[in-house]
Amino acid sequence: MQFSSVGMGFLDCLVGAEARKSIKRKDSDAGEAGKALEELRGSLYNELRTAEGAKRQQQRFCRPAVAMSFNFFVSVGIILTNKLVMGKVGFNFPVFLTLIHYTVAWVLLAFFKALSWLPVSPPSKTTPSSALFTLGTIMAFASGLANTSLKYNSVGFYQMAKIAVTPTIVLAEFVVFRKTISFKKVLALVVVSTGVAVATVTDLEFSAFGACIAIAWIIPSAINKILWSNLQQQANWTALALMWKTTPITICFLVALMPWLDPPGLLLFKWDINNASAILVSALLGFLLQWSGALALGATSATSHVVLGQFKTCVILVGGYLLLDSDPGPVSLSGAVVALAGMSAYTLLNLNESKDNSNKQIPMQDPVSKSKTSENGNEGSTVTNTTNEV
Repeated sequence: MQFSSVGMGFLDCLVGAEARKSIKRKDSDAGEAGKALEELRGSLYNELRTAEGAKRQQQRFCRPAVAMSFNFFVSVGIILTNKLVMGKVGFNFPVFLTLIHYTVAWVLLAFFKALSWLPVSPPSKTTPSSALFTLGTIMAFASGLANTSLKYNSVGFYQMAKIAVTPTIVLAEFVVFRKTISFKKVLALVVVSTGVAVATVTDLEFSAFGACIAIAWIIPSAINKILWSNLQQQANWTALALMWKTTPITICFLVALMPWLDPPGLLLFKWDINNASAILVSALLGFLLQWSGALALGATSATSHVVLGQFKTCVILVGGYLLLDSDPGPVSLSGAVVALAGMSAYTLLNLNESKDNSNKQIPMQDPVSKSKTSENGNEGSTVTNTTNEV
């Protein structure tokens, strides 16, 4: 009996020692995992504390396909919401609606700033304040005039005006930045514009005032897209940081535009829970639209963003015919199909161009040539010539 007790005590001692070793090992593994996670969080936080690091993170997570898909779905959502706000709700104040959108966006950006979620802006010396002021001003005119044009014109006429934005962007980028596009891309854009014109030709309703607004909107819209794309791609701006700097300027100019473009009667509008909720949802989608549009412009180009907008119109037209039994007519459907074919060709040309640019950046190495070994038995040196592909 005494021998059994001693044996059990010795066994407990061994098991206890092994258990303590196992617990210490698990604690050590957990500590190493926690330390690694903390280091990862710290490195990510430090990465967002510099403009270059924040830009790298945006490029890493928001590639062109992701950014353009995000912008596409948000655009469709805000179209349906704004139809509800302008139609059923009866909120016929397009500039004030745009002002609400940008005010809500600025409040959300201030919230992100307070939580240190907002990426750092590049140093002020890299981007003149005049460029930011110009972008904020142009955004007010582009957004305010766009919503006003939608109020006084049909969607078809609005799309007709949008067609003119494409050649305006191409011409402006050539004059200012000496940027050219290939002849094949020009042909693809011509096919896209022709298809959209045919698809929307049956819905051309406008007034003289609405036509003037649509024409006045073309140049600010083109400049707005060019500046958003150029500042992000050339000056290491992220979408959110650029929105934070320019949104207050846009709000000020929208306030100045309201008396000129909005009709009277704003104070007589019925602000109940349902109407206010619909307008708030529209404002939240407006923030997402601005953010997704900025991401798409930073990841692609101004011209590609215009083509994306025309793609949205054609998809809605064809999707309504296939899924909702709408009948836009054979002429409009044919134009939409032609436009989609042109967009596919333009996208394919962009992909091929991106692949060629990537291949040119990969260094190519020549075969390694070895020198002769010296007679005294020492090792010969190896000479490697590396050339970069042009």
